[in-house]
Amino acid sequence: MMRGMSSNRMKLGAVGEDIAAAELEAAGMEILDRNWRCCEGEIDIVARDGDVVVICEVKTRRGLGFGAPLESITHEKLARLRRLAVMWAQEHHCRLPLRIDAIGILLPGPVITHERGVEL
Repeated sequence: MMRGMSSNRMKLGAVGEDIAAAELEAAGMEILDRNWRCCEGEIDIVARDGDVVVICEVKTRRGLGFGAPLESITHEKLARLRRLAVMWAQEHHCRLPLRIDAIGILLPGPVITHERGVEL
């Protein structure tokens, strides 16, 4: 278990990531990697969208009490995702352009929000 995360939160995250991966595949993307980790952090999903590699952050919530799922992506998180994207590309000898997407999952719906090319 990841430090600081309860098993319920981890299960919620895993459910959201499964839903997000299915959504990306339904949109014609190929899943290249899931839960890739390095010393800097983790990438939830790496997918290929045509000639672009997509680094996808997934946020899952059971309600709106703390805001919509994607509202939790901060400038710091986006900066970390950019660093992780470069590290993933280097490790996999990938020379394709990179894009950062975010998928918000609101359960029990699920209500899915997919933001392509996230910029803060």
